[in-house]
Amino acid sequence: MKRLLVLLGVAGVSLSAVFVRWSTAPSLVLALYRMAFSAALLAPWTFLRCRGELRTISRKDALLCLMSGAFLGLHFAAYFESLRWTSIASSVVLVDTEVLFVALGSVLLLKKKLPGRAWLAVALAFGGSIVIALADTATGPDALRGDVIALSGALCMAVYTMIGAVCRRRLSTAVYTCLVYTAAAVTLLVITLAGGTPLAGYGAVNGLTALGMAVFCTLLGHSVFSWGLKYLPPAFISTVKLMEPVFASVWGLVLFAERPGLLTVLGGAVIICGIALYSRAADGET
Repeated sequence: MKRLLVLLGVAGVSLSAVFVRWSTAPSLVLALYRMAFSAALLAPWTFLRCRGELRTISRKDALLCLMSGAFLGLHFAAYFESLRWTSIASSVVLVDTEVLFVALGSVLLLKKKLPGRAWLAVALAFGGSIVIALADTATGPDALRGDVIALSGALCMAVYTMIGAVCRRRLSTAVYTCLVYTAAAVTLLVITLAGGTPLAGYGAVNGLTALGMAVFCTLLGHSVFSWGLKYLPPAFISTVKLMEPVFASVWGLVLFAERPGLLTVLGGAVIICGIALYSRAADGET
């Protein structure tokens, strides 16, 4: 039952691309709406159940949460923008390379050593990204631009993940996610205002799609992964999340008639194999 719930969480996260395609607001505004709704929905529960923890949080942890939230907001802004230029399949698969940026960051910044299989996994995923980029080049410069933006979103997500790994040693899931979602919303608000982008006037559809992402993709998606880590092996969580590009590609085919090209499918399969191999290698499994 727990594994089924995690799989349903993956299906919820995969709906993000669908909601973005249905929206018309600028990427920054849509990302702002999503994080603002997520923080607003989570805040009452957090303040009622975790008031003691919130009062005792250290300045260092608060600052780390602010930094983590800033990179999470930038990740969503980049991911949403990439969907304007490239296919759902390419964008979702490339964003999932986040785990590989985490691997490289662990080696370069944290001085950790990776087993040989992990380096093979990184090479596989990097090669798959090149295959997708080459495939999208044939469809025009816009698709390649979308691929680059998606990769930048993956990099932002990696920084968010690495900072979060430090914060979660001392903070509960509820407190951490509430602070991070709030920081992400504030970061996006500042960037949007600084760029002179209007905050309103985009119609009800954009509010509804952002609310849908907050409920289905954030609270019933990413939060389920955090819950599942308490009961299931990390390798299972990391591997089952690789189903997101599959679900997203199916949504793209059914709802938008997007048929991934052969090279895109091949590149995506290579990336997924690389991430799966890395997940198992990092957990010390055979």
